[in-house]
Amino acid sequence: MIKQIAVILLSLLLIAGCSDSNIKRNTELEKNLHSSIIMVSDNSESHLYLSTFVEFEWDKAFLFEPYTTQADLEEQLGVKFTDPSNIGSRDDIYLLVFVNEGKAVQYAEIERLHTTFSLGDKEVLEPTNDVIYIER
Repeated sequence: MIKQIAVILLSLLLIAGCSDSNIKRNTELEKNLHSSIIMVSDNSESHLYLSTFVEFEWDKAFLFEPYTTQADLEEQLGVKFTDPSNIGSRDDIYLLVFVNEGKAVQYAEIERLHTTFSLGDKEVLEPTNDVIYIER
């Protein structure tokens, strides 16, 4: 009986270790973006360069709007990703997810602050093309 319990526990640990639950929420990035966003005047447009705030390796970054479904997240990312922010049922944030070498590595929740964010005509951000547009 003890062996069976040990096998079950070991199996659960292995399964948990293979999940993407170790993706890091980058609260420092969230704070820095928040500070920059609140400096944008009402009824104006601005932009920010993501590389100014990011200090880790990434190949691509994706910006998701409120109410984006889990299926849409994974389809756009092209990788398995369990959304820790629950953006599918939220309208108070945008979700920024960073991918490096085919794996989601970090994410940030960007408060809306009566603001609209976009990537312009791009679908994805890259280190050499990393502009996020802000409209209030």
